[in-house]
Amino acid sequence: MRSTFDFSGYRVLVAGGSKGIGRSIALAFAQTGAAVSVCARGEQALAAIDGELSAHGGTVHTESCDLRDPQAVQDWVEHAAGALGGIDVLMNNASGYGFDDTDDASWEADFRIDLMAAVRASRHALPHLRQSEHASILHTSSIAALNPRPSGACYAALKAAVSHYTTSQAKALASERIRVNAIAPGSIEFPGGLWDDVRRNDPDRYAATLARIPFGAYGRPEDIAHAALFLASPFASWITGQVLAVDGGQSLNG
Repeated sequence: MRSTFDFSGYRVLVAGGSKGIGRSIALAFAQTGAAVSVCARGEQALAAIDGELSAHGGTVHTESCDLRDPQAVQDWVEHAAGALGGIDVLMNNASGYGFDDTDDASWEADFRIDLMAAVRASRHALPHLRQSEHASILHTSSIAALNPRPSGACYAALKAAVSHYTTSQAKALASERIRVNAIAPGSIEFPGGLWDDVRRNDPDRYAATLARIPFGAYGRPEDIAHAALFLASPFASWITGQVLAVDGGQSLNG
């Protein structure tokens, strides 16, 4: 798909950018001219995305980072800003994917990675964003945050917190013209992801979820990346404090 976006001169940070949605977002920005920094935990996946990003000719920075660790988050943001020469867009995409509501570890993982990593990365990026002419913060929420659910309450609750943080942060930064928005993906399928695993190991659940998507198909990581490009672009210059569902109509069915 030919892009109409031009992010030449932009410096973009993607937390959790080595696989799936984050990888697609990082590549989309690189393909449209941005300098990109990606952090993730897996060294092998980081090496792969480094090569993919570098193929587009722009400045690339990758760093192993445990987003549960406050110091690691600060180090990544500062190293990325130094490598890219500043920050224009911060994309907080990482997720703890805690689905066991009876397990404290699931709640803690989602709290530390989905919410607090975004809070900390934003805090450390803010001095650099204040120097940008087109500063934007994006968070990845989820349509799971929109309705009660019988399982995965920890994931849904912390994504709801991310959505609320988005609107509060947008209000706090509006006077500085730093825009803050979030994307709430629906069910996105990609190799090695949750729905790829469900398709292979729980076909009944896979079919039941598919039946609730009015567009009749699972989403692709590129669908989320395109939304991120729009929200970070000048085309969205009058948009802040919004949580955009990108779900093929899935949330219409609860």
